[in-house]
Amino acid sequence: MARINPEFTDELKKFGAFDPNACYNCGNCTAVCTLSDEDNSFPRKMVRYSVLGLESEIKASLDPWLCYYCGECSVTCPREADPGELMMSLRRWLTAKYDWTGLSGLLYKSVAASLTAFILLAALVLWFGAYEQFNLDAIMHFGYYFEMLAISTVFLLILLPNIIHMWWLTLYKPGIKAPLPNYFKAIGELLVHMFTQKRTLGCDDNQTRWFEHFILVLGYLSLLFTTVFLNWFETQYLFIIILGYIESAVIFVVTFDFVRRRIQKEAEINKHSQPSDWLFVIWLFLMGLTAFIVRLFIDLDILENNVWMYLVHLIILVQWALIIVPFGKWTHFLYRSFAMYFERIISLETAENKK
Repeated sequence: MARINPEFTDELKKFGAFDPNACYNCGNCTAVCTLSDEDNSFPRKMVRYSVLGLESEIKASLDPWLCYYCGECSVTCPREADPGELMMSLRRWLTAKYDWTGLSGLLYKSVAASLTAFILLAALVLWFGAYEQFNLDAIMHFGYYFEMLAISTVFLLILLPNIIHMWWLTLYKPGIKAPLPNYFKAIGELLVHMFTQKRTLGCDDNQTRWFEHFILVLGYLSLLFTTVFLNWFETQYLFIIILGYIESAVIFVVTFDFVRRRIQKEAEINKHSQPSDWLFVIWLFLMGLTAFIVRLFIDLDILENNVWMYLVHLIILVQWALIIVPFGKWTHFLYRSFAMYFERIISLETAENKK
């Protein structure tokens, strides 16, 4: 039997700005959504679940991750219930529910907690720099190995358990006993969506946004590879040096455009930006910009006398790796990809059951 939480909408409002109680179930949001189909009342079902406080049903659903927030439903809603922002808020809420540490929910709901975490990490990096007597070689050596250690540790200790928890809530607990071969059959769906987010193309006005996201993902992953595995800051190979410049330039150019649009509020998606949205694009912008400047200082042979520049980059890197990647909006990229993967597994299971 479903359990109703009458205070759910009050809790959900801490994750976004909307008024689900204004909805009178007209179905307009489903009618205008190009991602909706005859078998799924999308996003109307999630609006009703939220109003009724059906937390278990929401946690078991993949629907919030199937929305790419074109904003058409919010623009055309006759009651201004803002279903698009509701779906965004549900994604933040689900991120908090998947996270076994509880830190995602805390950082999403509390700006003070987020600022405190950022300040503490910045202070820790500065303390480390002072401890090493601002020796550039020692600090850069630490930064290089920190990236490798942070990637593996965050994935193994935080992200992987959270993905398993997501699987347990959306497949195992609802009783979807898909055979193991189906997990292998559907793996292509995971890889395609992780690198292309192609479902965005199903939205009428998202082609430009899809292209920018696609370029940004390629730039980010490429810069990560170039910095960590090709050791961009220490290499003498011209090709790798130029490649890193291009990748970092792509990141700060695209994210600068994202920041510009959030400031100008050109589209519906940019009208209700939460602190987590701002932190994601601004820190990604700073990652690309500071990496570009650090390498430029190396090539101009002035970094030795400007250790502060690398410390700024290291602060941004540490904050990104330990706050935004495991607990912030970056995780949406990961959970959405796995949602597509799980949906494919469910569809394979459904098709086999119909035979």
